[in-house]
Amino acid sequence: MASIGHKNTLEQDDLSSVSDGSADCIRGHAEQNNYHDSSHNNLRFPVADHWVAADQEEAIRRKLKYFFMSPCDKYHAKGRKPYKLVLQLIKIIIVTAQLVLFGLSNQVVVTFKEENTMTFKHLFLKDYDESSDDSFAVYTQKDVYEHIFYAVDQYLALPETTVGRYAYSYGVGVNGSALSLCQQYYKRGRIDPANDTFSIDPHVITDCVGVNPMLVPSTPLPTSYKNFTLKFHKLINVTIEFQLKAINIQTIINNEIPDCYTFYITIVLDNKAHSGKVKIWLQNQASIKECKDPSVSGHAENYTRVAFDVAVALVCMLSLLLCGRSILRGIVLQQEFVQLFRENMNRKVCWADRLEFINGWYILLIISDILTITGTVIKIGIESKNMSSYDLCGILLGTSTLLVWVGVIRYLTFFQKYNILIVTLRAAFPNVIRFCCCVAVIYLGYCFCGWIVLGPYHVKFRSLSMVSECLFSLINGDDMFVTFSGMQESSTLVWLFSQVYLYTFISLFIYMVLSLFIALITGAYETIKHQTQEPIHITDLHAFIAECKDAPNSGKFRGLETSPCSIFCCCDRTTTYEDVLLVN
Repeated sequence: MASIGHKNTLEQDDLSSVSDGSADCIRGHAEQNNYHDSSHNNLRFPVADHWVAADQEEAIRRKLKYFFMSPCDKYHAKGRKPYKLVLQLIKIIIVTAQLVLFGLSNQVVVTFKEENTMTFKHLFLKDYDESSDDSFAVYTQKDVYEHIFYAVDQYLALPETTVGRYAYSYGVGVNGSALSLCQQYYKRGRIDPANDTFSIDPHVITDCVGVNPMLVPSTPLPTSYKNFTLKFHKLINVTIEFQLKAINIQTIINNEIPDCYTFYITIVLDNKAHSGKVKIWLQNQASIKECKDPSVSGHAENYTRVAFDVAVALVCMLSLLLCGRSILRGIVLQQEFVQLFRENMNRKVCWADRLEFINGWYILLIISDILTITGTVIKIGIESKNMSSYDLCGILLGTSTLLVWVGVIRYLTFFQKYNILIVTLRAAFPNVIRFCCCVAVIYLGYCFCGWIVLGPYHVKFRSLSMVSECLFSLINGDDMFVTFSGMQESSTLVWLFSQVYLYTFISLFIYMVLSLFIALITGAYETIKHQTQEPIHITDLHAFIAECKDAPNSGKFRGLETSPCSIFCCCDRTTTYEDVLLVN
């Protein structure tokens, strides 16, 4: 909502025309100049044979002026309380509180899963070392067998060895077993390096055996799995899959009922490269469900969080309806203005003026409300143990909270000193986007080139995503020496290419691209600072509204009713129409 008032800061109208890209609406011909002259002299718009009724034209003009007022000026004009502003402030508080509560719960869940994953690695991987997690591997057939049997033995002896409380899941493996030990190999594989010959049938065969732990702890452990023979000459990988159950009781700290977890654990010994190195890693996926017959002493059913989530959803729904109503009102008022120009002036309204009626901040708030409502529904499902989509809920609630806080800038822009940030961004945005498109072409070229040429020799160039991350870090001056020194021993040609590649990229992007990028922003800022010294250019919409000289507190916007001053009024200063053109 923009403010409409006196003409004491009319020179700031030009800022809006610079920032909103409405150059097409600025009149440079004699006909438009005559129109502006007539508008500032408070003349009426002529029609083919008669003058437009003054009361009808003035009513639309006053309606437009009220539409673009700030909440404070609307209060002065009609005594309308800024309830949407108050609602947004309330929403900021409760949405942030909801995100904090969810973040604490999510942190407990993620920490529990990560700690259990680390526990499983130390329990089931022989001689595991955290420092060699990415390079953990074995190189002999004996070591492969030892690691396989060690993992299975540790699984069978889990109740007597672990300090945690875990339970087996039966009937989830091969032939109804608890653990599945499988190997995948080619149907036929004969490799003879001595004669430089090979014969391979690429069809993959999977061979599995099942292992069941004893229900009675004193019973001797089964050893039949040790007869499992691997076909190393055509082996692709070996997998050990099983499930374990656990309960996360630390959620009691947050006054929540503990969750029951099922961990899906997979140990992989990867030999698909047939390079003599068998890589070993452990994967862990967790599912969360409601525990059966939970019992916590002194703890009763607590629906406070659910009630709070419902309240957040209702507030966001109300905000969604109010913002949607404001957008619809703007569209209706736009149609009235377009119809007035078409019927009385026989002219079309440019798209820049049409877009003035659609408030982008309301669209931002609507998106935020939709994300909050969706995330709240998922959060209620998580708290009722019917869902476990913590990541999706976190993304929705986090993004919505971000948009809600960004939306606060809208109300700061009603103050001229704070508005300079938004005006600068709006003025520089088109040029910044064009500049980024040109730079992206060069950046992608360096990404592909580095991935293809340096990928085999440098750990930071192994994938396109890693290359992009590395180059972006170099632009910001991070890890320069590490990147240069990370080149592995290679041919002289590749080493020389890497030096030219890195030096040219750093020189181009740090000394040229970043400097030009900063120059675009500072240029827009300087343009805005000196804009008031240049001739004034306003669009048809602004010129039409500027003819209304009624101040918000003149009483002409609300009959005879009066209203005392409200504590929600953010300032006593009457914000002029020209001031708010910077925002809208």
